[in-house]
Amino acid sequence: MSLDKILSISGKPGLYKVIAQTRNGFVAESLIDNKKVNVTIHSNVSILSEIAVYTLTEELPLREVLKKIKDKENGQPTTISHKDSKDTLEEYFFEVLPDYDEDRVYASDIKKIVQWYNLLQKHNMLDALEEETEQVTSEEEE
Repeated sequence: MSLDKILSISGKPGLYKVIAQTRNGFVAESLIDNKKVNVTIHSNVSILSEIAVYTLTEELPLREVLKKIKDKENGQPTTISHKDSKDTLEEYFFEVLPDYDEDRVYASDIKKIVQWYNLLQKHNMLDALEEETEQVTSEEEE
């Protein structure tokens, strides 16, 4: 499953995967408790494949950041929790992405990224990070 089918819904914890499309939105399933929710077009939804993290030089796609965390953790859950202190989260994120823009990436953003990585890891969805890279590479070659 690609990151195009994984979303974050504002006001709801965790991540959701798209199950089906409806006339005025879609049905999504929580990766936390597997409950299904109806999402309307009025909901504030972010698709993971479209999220980027500010660095000092560019905006790095979330997929690349998650791959860096996966490489650091050897595909295992993170050594920190998304509930750790602001300083612990920032220190960890600096190890993963040394050139992230500290003025525009907040501790709350880092908290979400760590939680999202752990959810994707728990559900064996980290392979989606590699699949999308292969698709981009093959499209560039054409």
